[in-house]
Amino acid sequence: MPLALLALAIGAFGIGTTEFAVMGLLPDMADGFGVSIPLAGYATTLYAMGVVVGAPLMTALGTRFTRKQMLTLLMGLFIVGNLLTGLAPNFGLMLAGRIVAAFTHGAFFGIGALVAADLVAPHKRATAISLMFSGLTVANVVGVPAGTLLGQQFGWRTTFYAITALGVLALLGVVKLVPAQRAKAAARIGSELAVFRNPQVGLAMLMTVLGFGGVFAAVTYLASMMTEVAGFAPSSVIWLTAVFGLGMVGGNLISGRFTDRAMMPMLYVALGGLALALAAFAFTAHNKAGATLTIALIGFFGFATVPPLQKRVMDQAASAPTLASAGNIAAFNFGNALASWLGGLVISAGLGYAAPNWVGALMTVAALGVAVFASALERRTGRRGQVVAGGGPATVADQPVANQAA
Repeated sequence: MPLALLALAIGAFGIGTTEFAVMGLLPDMADGFGVSIPLAGYATTLYAMGVVVGAPLMTALGTRFTRKQMLTLLMGLFIVGNLLTGLAPNFGLMLAGRIVAAFTHGAFFGIGALVAADLVAPHKRATAISLMFSGLTVANVVGVPAGTLLGQQFGWRTTFYAITALGVLALLGVVKLVPAQRAKAAARIGSELAVFRNPQVGLAMLMTVLGFGGVFAAVTYLASMMTEVAGFAPSSVIWLTAVFGLGMVGGNLISGRFTDRAMMPMLYVALGGLALALAAFAFTAHNKAGATLTIALIGFFGFATVPPLQKRVMDQAASAPTLASAGNIAAFNFGNALASWLGGLVISAGLGYAAPNWVGALMTVAALGVAVFASALERRTGRRGQVVAGGGPATVADQPVANQAA
């Protein structure tokens, strides 16, 4: 695989670490600014909303640049956002730093996925995408626990300085390793928006919201579930998170290979396995050994959905994939926020800390239903149905991902 994929994976690692590290640092950040834990939680909430807003906005603004130029700009903003978070003298500026960093998240993964696909032969595109996303999965195994430990030993600001250094490393990698592209006519925003007239693009994003969102219904409340229901000590949460992360790594890499061979069957298996694992967690959460195994399975099947979900959007929006690809990253985060909110509602209703698992299972089953419906609709129409700027249909063969350069 090309070395440029390493640069993309390092960027993904840094982004994954900055997204999730706050969970372990929240009490220290609250103490540092003299605010309550719920108020400090806006460091996570506003980050997620920043991804949702920033993904399509930054991608739309970048249609006049090459993908390498956009990746360079995005990593520059990532560095600024995390440095501002670490240096912030007050709570408001810290939140501003989080929002700046979040604005780069969706566009980096959306554009990065297209660059990764361009770097390899067509039959290896999903594998290349999964390798880039492996940086995000490894962040949950290494980056988040290491960031939490670093923050506990030297102060939470140190963690964000370290993430800033990761951003610098990723920026250098993009500049040195990602191949330059020939200058091309700027993609019109109208042509990028036109692909959303294809119902298959919307259905693919709905699968993303419901499918991967189901994971966060459970993992958002993992710490409380494991300490209050399973009986783990609070210190065990760090290694349980690593177990989840290891499952994510395995699911992402294996899914990437099988997605290249049979995308929709892989998606069916991943969503079906995830729904079963989430439903089982409602019962195994009461047993330490059973909970540990199920956490790994949720990580495995949860991230096994990522390569087929991302590739599905890229294929269906092949005539102008950049905005749709980044928009799908926003869909991931919207699903995360929705699932977390719904999970909180069932806990507040007195149904217990294990109840969010049923929310996640139902969301995932709904995603599986959408996938089956979308596939049946595609067979009935007999074409992919992409919409080009002129309003006519285009197939993936007409506009292969590898030939797109925004």
